[in-house]
Amino acid sequence: MTSTPNETHLSSAADLGTLVVMAWSGEGPDGDMPYLLAYSLGDAADGPEASSAAVEALLETNNLPVGGDLVDGNARPGLPVSLLVESGQAVLTMPGFNANCTPPPEWLEAVAERGYAYFVFTTRPWPEAQPGKPVEPEALAAFAGADETLNAAAHIVLPARRLRS
Repeated sequence: MTSTPNETHLSSAADLGTLVVMAWSGEGPDGDMPYLLAYSLGDAADGPEASSAAVEALLETNNLPVGGDLVDGNARPGLPVSLLVESGQAVLTMPGFNANCTPPPEWLEAVAERGYAYFVFTTRPWPEAQPGKPVEPEALAAFAGADETLNAAAHIVLPARRLRS
């Protein structure tokens, strides 16, 4: 079971509604892949369509193509999105959006091994997956793997940074 413990409210961009980040890992042919999924609950004052449009505008403003090519953060040092993994936390930062979450141990292991996470920021609202409520793996797979979700998302290979000691 996965939970959605963290949310971010952006007062300067109220049309986004509540933004949520979820971390999980999945088996791949070359080991576990750490994933991050960001989405809106679609609870903006003007409804889910406004949330969707606001997320799309946020992504476009940051040169992250929705439904476009995979963005390789390793090849784009000026990428406006960053991931810091420290003390069991994942901190995601980009202009107009900051969030942290406590990923499961297997995600932390996978990101430590790979050095990056696969980040999907979708414009498709998911009101059922609310912060603090458990999400069944089947529900996560159905939403995160749906064409409607993937085609409405920016896809980024996001290098994981650590604080230097």
